Amino acid sequence: MTNDLYLGSRKTERKQFHDRARRIASILINNGINEDDVVAVLLRNDTVYVEMIEACRHVGAYYVTLNWHASPAEIMEIVNDSGAKLLVGHSDLTAKLTSHAPCEIPIMAVPTPSEILKEYTVDPTLASDHSDLNELISSTNPVETAPLRFRGMMSYTSGSTGRPKGIRRALEENKPDTYETYAGLAEVLVKLSPGARFYTAAPLYHSAPNALSTICMATNYTELYISPKFDPETFLADVERFGITHCYIVPTMMVRLLKLPKPIREKYDTSTLRFGLSTGSAWPRDVKQAMIEWFGPIFYETYGASEIGFMTLVSSEESMEKPESVGKVLPGGSIKIIDDENNELSAGEVGSIFVYLPMFADFTYSNTEGDLKGQRHGQHATVGDIGYLDEDGYLFITDRKKDMIISGGANIFPAEIEAALIKMPEVLDCAIFGAPHPEFGEMIVAAVQCVPGNNVSLESIKTFLSSRIASFKIPRKLDIHDKLPREDSGKIFKQRLREPYWSETGRQV
Repeated sequence: MTNDLYLGSRKTERKQFHDRARRIASILINNGINEDDVVAVLLRNDTVYVEMIEACRHVGAYYVTLNWHASPAEIMEIVNDSGAKLLVGHSDLTAKLTSHAPCEIPIMAVPTPSEILKEYTVDPTLASDHSDLNELISSTNPVETAPLRFRGMMSYTSGSTGRPKGIRRALEENKPDTYETYAGLAEVLVKLSPGARFYTAAPLYHSAPNALSTICMATNYTELYISPKFDPETFLADVERFGITHCYIVPTMMVRLLKLPKPIREKYDTSTLRFGLSTGSAWPRDVKQAMIEWFGPIFYETYGASEIGFMTLVSSEESMEKPESVGKVLPGGSIKIIDDENNELSAGEVGSIFVYLPMFADFTYSNTEGDLKGQRHGQHATVGDIGYLDEDGYLFITDRKKDMIISGGANIFPAEIEAALIKMPEVLDCAIFGAPHPEFGEMIVAAVQCVPGNNVSLESIKTFLSSRIASFKIPRKLDIHDKLPREDSGKIFKQRLREPYWSETGRQV
């Protein structure tokens, strides 16, 4: 049995992984990183990502994951808000960052590996003049001390204002080390056992694939396969080539797999695959059924949030018996459905979903004004989703209070896009909302009221926004309105804008 780490077909043995992580920990300490400090990570999918996580564990530091698709200004806003004291990133990304935005903290560049250069178009003129992490690793002695309590990932979300805020878990000495909790989740959540081979192609800056990769490493018996980018046929080929047993696979990936021609779908032996986990965006029932018919009842769905963690789990068999349910709460946790008067509701009654997972420490936000009273009900917390529990304890999500779009598993906040779009000279009023999309779960729609005598097109909006926000946040559809519907308070009736798109789907998220 081995427990190695792979980027594509390039193997890093577990012993080598630990040695590199301990050397990186020394580098962090030599650069002034202490307990409870924050290190920023600007990497595509790479084994160095996991080494950085382990290095931060040795130092007792938090790590903040940066979406490399974001604009330099967006990246620097998070770097500054997090209080990061050091940034580590792929060399082409750090060169692009500093050529567009000033960075006042030290930067260490990781040479962009060939596996990534093959998958992405990288500007050949970009050359980083920052310290080379690999050179520093070769000349630095590893730390000899044991890892400290795991602080973990500081991920960023946003709210109604569109301003990013970091989720930071408290360090609670009366609870088990979070790393030990992750090891415990290996069997409960991911059904791992000795000899497991776990595959992920989802971006490691997202909390779910990041946490699942950490869970795999915490077991010390799971091989982890990281793909630089998801390609449906490459996924099937890798399952056959490496004997993959477990994978993280979201609905967007499933749709792309199902679109493959039948001869390609039947070309590869995927019989070793026995578990697939999905989270993030809603999983259309027809897609779920088609995947089960292809691979068997091996798929599980979980409802999670960066603030709280993985909250529920539902198997393929349960999904057939309880269509649209996201399952029962994980062992030890509890769910309460609360109405607007703070009363606990009974089975079948719809209200705000509040969850308590005692295995995880509580969280705070980096820049929230005021308290989190609206997100608390005793020890339980909510992220703004609405739903109900049935008589058997299965959770159903019916709507989302938070004005958020989930597209391709990424959380996108309309307020941020609206704040940029309203600055377009031809736009008098605008609203951004999500509409159902067969592959990405939701697509971004811009509803626009033009300045009298002016017109806009989707292409002109894309051009205007391209230098202001990340490309994945740019609207994919444009609706022109003579006047946008607003309440007396001035708030836009987004439900009226959403309704024509969602009325025949049977869901609202």
